[in-house]
Amino acid sequence: MIDWKAVGVGSLINAVLTIVLTISVFPLFFLGPIIGGLVATYIGSGERKDAPVEGALTGIIGGLIIGILFIAGFGALSAIIGLIFAKIGIVAGTITLIVGVFLTVLSILVGGVLGAVGGFIGAEIKENGRKEVKMEH
Repeated sequence: MIDWKAVGVGSLINAVLTIVLTISVFPLFFLGPIIGGLVATYIGSGERKDAPVEGALTGIIGGLIIGILFIAGFGALSAIIGLIFAKIGIVAGTITLIVGVFLTVLSILVGGVLGAVGGFIGAEIKENGRKEVKMEH
């Protein structure tokens, strides 16, 4: 059974890390969904077979959050441009909507796949972390 609290926490971690890494160090943006899925699976009480699904859900929800923030942020910017220049504002609003929908779908797909990978990694860490390590002298 899926632990929705853990999925919510993982989704927020996913969105925040992806945005921060995209702005600061672009090539490392993919770590956001992986870490979000990993954390959700590791702290969650779900079963091992549900780990990739939980991770993918964190990626999908995180992608939606990123898309909504992108559309809202650039929508406000195009509204300000529309107040200043009427014709350019209409074009800017249309372009913002098209690019926003494209980026939302792309971030959902990429986040879902990378979140599932993170969920699998988190389940492995959780499972193997409980095993007792025997050391030979």
